[in-house]
Amino acid sequence: MKTRLLFIALLLCSVANAQRTDKFKQLDETWPTPGPYRTGAGAPGHDYYQNRANYDIEVTLDEFGHTIKGSGKITYINNSPDALEYLWMQLDQNVREKGTDSKKVGQESISPRMTFDQLQGMMAEFDGGYHIEEVKGANGKALPYLIVKTMMRVDLPQPLKAGASIELNMKWWFNIQDRAKFGGRMGYEYFAEDSNYIYTMSQFFPRMCVYNDVYGWQNKQFLGRGEFTLPFGDYKVKLTVPSDHIVGATGVLQNAAAVLTATERQRFKDAEKSDKPLMIVTEEEARNKEKTKAKGTKTWIFHAENVRDFAFASSRKFIWDAQGVQFGSRTVMAMSYYPKEGNPLWEKYSTKAVAHTIRTYSKYTFDYPYPVAISVHTNNIGMEYPMICFNGGRPEKDGTYSERTKYGMITVIIHEVGHNFFPMIINSDERQWTWMDEGLNTFLQYLTEQEWDENYPSRRGAAYQIVDYMRSDPNTMVPIMTNSESLIQFGNNAYGKPATALNILRETILGRENFDYAFKTYAQRWMFKHPEPSDFFRTMEDASGVDLDWFWRAWFYSTDYCDIALSDVKWYRVNSQNPGLEVENEAKERDPDREVFQGDILNRADTVSKTQIELDPELHDFYTDPDRFKVTELDRKEYQQMIKGLSPEEKALLNSKLNFYQLNFDLVGAMVMPVIIEFEFADGTREKVYIPAEIWRFGDSSVSKVFWFAKEVVRISLDPNLETADVNRNNNYWPPRVAPTRFELYKQKHREQENPMQRKKRAED
Repeated sequence: MKTRLLFIALLLCSVANAQRTDKFKQLDETWPTPGPYRTGAGAPGHDYYQNRANYDIEVTLDEFGHTIKGSGKITYINNSPDALEYLWMQLDQNVREKGTDSKKVGQESISPRMTFDQLQGMMAEFDGGYHIEEVKGANGKALPYLIVKTMMRVDLPQPLKAGASIELNMKWWFNIQDRAKFGGRMGYEYFAEDSNYIYTMSQFFPRMCVYNDVYGWQNKQFLGRGEFTLPFGDYKVKLTVPSDHIVGATGVLQNAAAVLTATERQRFKDAEKSDKPLMIVTEEEARNKEKTKAKGTKTWIFHAENVRDFAFASSRKFIWDAQGVQFGSRTVMAMSYYPKEGNPLWEKYSTKAVAHTIRTYSKYTFDYPYPVAISVHTNNIGMEYPMICFNGGRPEKDGTYSERTKYGMITVIIHEVGHNFFPMIINSDERQWTWMDEGLNTFLQYLTEQEWDENYPSRRGAAYQIVDYMRSDPNTMVPIMTNSESLIQFGNNAYGKPATALNILRETILGRENFDYAFKTYAQRWMFKHPEPSDFFRTMEDASGVDLDWFWRAWFYSTDYCDIALSDVKWYRVNSQNPGLEVENEAKERDPDREVFQGDILNRADTVSKTQIELDPELHDFYTDPDRFKVTELDRKEYQQMIKGLSPEEKALLNSKLNFYQLNFDLVGAMVMPVIIEFEFADGTREKVYIPAEIWRFGDSSVSKVFWFAKEVVRISLDPNLETADVNRNNNYWPPRVAPTRFELYKQKHREQENPMQRKKRAED
């Protein structure tokens, strides 16, 4: 019986201990088991593979009917060890079919007051989606296929063996939506003043799904939020558009002599050698095209190598500028396409922001490998594709703009151009893990913004900027490691929180040098490959030499928040045991302004004019005699004898006059983080102390540390430089103080309030 009870007691102890140390439990059970495809170090394994898809496409843009008609050949190469019985393709345009799942699962409500646009937007239906006209093999025979919402399965006459390839020939068409009415990542924008359009086209052809060692086929349905998971390949694309359109696209233009004037070709050559943007098509030339609207068509031919997707923009409204950016012996062309409505902002900032972005991202990852990087102006949209992106930021009609518009435009350009690195080259699974492209990209976006302007108003990245979210209602949170379509508070979870986590990892946990090395190792290991979350986590640990499982668990796998409290401070000094000195110290430490109990004060004033001891001298004895505290010769002799028995080190410590401070810390929030302390001394100097998060490794909710200084401490602060996203700073101080929160008084602003540039202009008039 005793043995059984002992066993139960040990078992309970073991369970309790497991619970206490859970925050530092390794994540090996959560991550996939390493193997020949992906190693335990986070690198591609010796048998790592990825399939490829090469495209040879011809499409026609119909400006009058707003349609895309396309045909093309896809060569799919099976580099996997598996025989494939069928192929899966993405038909993302089908998200715009009538009755699509994305419309069905979207939440809707009626409010007491609604605008016409709100109600019409809710009721709007668009005749979208692919019309697949044929799917054939290389022999011209039709291949059976089944369309499953936004996916299409192509059934093969015999399995595609490992190492083999297959050719698919397809024809299709679809209607292009007005983005102002129906939203979306692609579409057209109509300009009523000159009756022209800008087309920003993507997802305009059926695209192969990824087949890999993790999921097999990644054929998760597209609901509109989770983006795209695509294999790499080479693209040859012929784009037939109105003859006076200017086209920007993924890849390098192959037939410049057929579609550009001699003047435009010469300007482009000059821009290759220029360190600032030069005009290829001027605003005046674009304005003239808007008026004349030539008939007929031209075909632009582009070629792109080793990309995962292709997109293009087309319009007669485009102004076009470019400059060369040197990477060793290579010249990358940074370019922008924009209408007159984008000026003066776009001609001043866009291409320079593109150049700055690819330079800065390259510093932290690898040299930008593609030949071009393009920013295209649209209104109220930001979307990325290989070598090209669509960005908002439009000034007022009078050419003025607010500071918010200016920085908003530069921000979206940096972000979308930065996506060339994540996920266009470091090709993560966007359909599954939004944070792997948006979060990592937002982190580098923050670094790039700060290198643009030290006063840059970055919205995300710094630890303090995520605090409001971290202390919000936990019912509105999900972990970062949540599927893209199921994320709540998408901006915070997919962009802000992972970017903040990486900043904390860089600045506070690992340090810049170690973090930058590990991050660059991850980028270079997985460029032009398909990483998973565990590959990132493992690489960061392997390359930095630091166990970070507790950090990934806290920031990526939980909704915990950081709140570390400085709950108690005790001040000690060593008793020197020198009778004369200690009496002197006692006298110094007697505080005439010390706090006194209210009852004692009232007793003296109202109740007890004299105590009994004061009234009756016979009650006095040795213990009421103040002379008993006087230093005697015996005290001095005993002190000298004690001193003789001490070593020099012990004597020095006894007479050191050090101040010892015992600090108690409480883990109020559930997230373990480092404890960062700043001591301020009586002479005005400060000292910062960093305690790793492992101080919480035994599961304690309260820990203590002792510090000693020759100087006297007057103030203590936790997390003084806002490094840990601590949600409650009111418990971070000794002596206690309340951290102020600023608020602003304002009058109701008029909707049409002028921007500062307009106000200055009015003042000058």
